[in-house]
Amino acid sequence: MEEGKKWNILIVEDEDINYKLLEAFFREKVYGLKRAKNGPDAVKMALDADHRSDLVVMDIKIHGFDGYEATRQIKAVHPRLPVIALTAYAMSGDREKALEAGCDDYLSKPVKRDDFLGKVTRLLAHS
Repeated sequence: MEEGKKWNILIVEDEDINYKLLEAFFREKVYGLKRAKNGPDAVKMALDADHRSDLVVMDIKIHGFDGYEATRQIKAVHPRLPVIALTAYAMSGDREKALEAGCDDYLSKPVKRDDFLGKVTRLLAHS
């Protein structure tokens, strides 16, 4: 990651408590955070040319349409925009489904801070 750069992160999370946890993970780092609570808003915000995101943290179970569909729509326009899928309902095949939808990485909830920030750092370093 570039030293001193402010990274813009879009967090797609409909549950306030989960968003607060992710927000706390970023507290010590230099990040600009935006939040979307549903699929349509996630796509709109991720594709906003005036406020471009550097990375998307995508909850899979969201309103409007799910995180898989939101990721497909985002990646159709910005294929290099990194997306990390998060899900509380980790089942066999979910990781593969997320990767097939275009997600660059996958984590199941509850998320451990070090694992999460490690994936964020790795993806931003390659973006």
